[in-house]
Amino acid sequence: MNKYLVIGNPIEHSLSPKLQNWWLKENNIDATYDKIKLEIHEIKNFIQGIKEQKIAGCNVTVPFKKTVIPFLDKLSPEAEQTQSVNTISYDNGDLVGHNTDIAGFDTAIKKLDFSIKGKKVLILGAGGVVPSIIFALKNMHVQEIIISNRTKEKAENLRVLFKDLKILEWGNLTDFHMVINATSLGLNNETIDLDFSSSGHDKLFYDVIYNPQETRFLKMGKQLGYRTENGKTMFIYQALEAFKLWHRIEPEVNKDTFKLLDND
Repeated sequence: MNKYLVIGNPIEHSLSPKLQNWWLKENNIDATYDKIKLEIHEIKNFIQGIKEQKIAGCNVTVPFKKTVIPFLDKLSPEAEQTQSVNTISYDNGDLVGHNTDIAGFDTAIKKLDFSIKGKKVLILGAGGVVPSIIFALKNMHVQEIIISNRTKEKAENLRVLFKDLKILEWGNLTDFHMVINATSLGLNNETIDLDFSSSGHDKLFYDVIYNPQETRFLKMGKQLGYRTENGKTMFIYQALEAFKLWHRIEPEVNKDTFKLLDND
């Protein structure tokens, strides 16, 4: 029986096993999927386990999306361009790093009735999934991408990959049409200490966090009368792309899929 895992730290919040095991059962695939919390010094040995096929493949979440890269044989073009890996597959003896976050975010935004072309997007955070979001936003032809991170240097480092980013000091705000929380603030019900009360009208507040379903960031957006969206759709569709890579089957996404995650 093949064994798949998602690795991260923290990992308790991850609903990946719930979703992936649901799809495995729906498609009569004899495999299991679980989550495991790792420390950075354990990554090399873990990935060697995939190379030896003790583990069939894995997903990668914060903070290891870049950490895993030196231990892989190949990267997909998207993973290469973003230097971010969230899925590892085994292909004819090679370990291949993929980035399915891009497709997940792209699908999630397209399913919203919110035109993003030519708009200004403010991203809070600079790690983990942010390169993937920037990559997807550029393909959507947004007007401007502004990054604000508590550690400014990390935001500046993104300019190595994406030249024309605007960097904003944490605590300051600028004009935007969409604001994305890509920090980990909210996983444990923390508050983002920014005042959006004078941000104007017709804004979209988007949080990549999907568990909890409504972070304080989204509650704040809703109280201010803005449209809000969590990261659940992105999560489902990045998982779908990973499932396709491993099993060569496209699982079905329907109301039951969303209900499955709502019940957690």
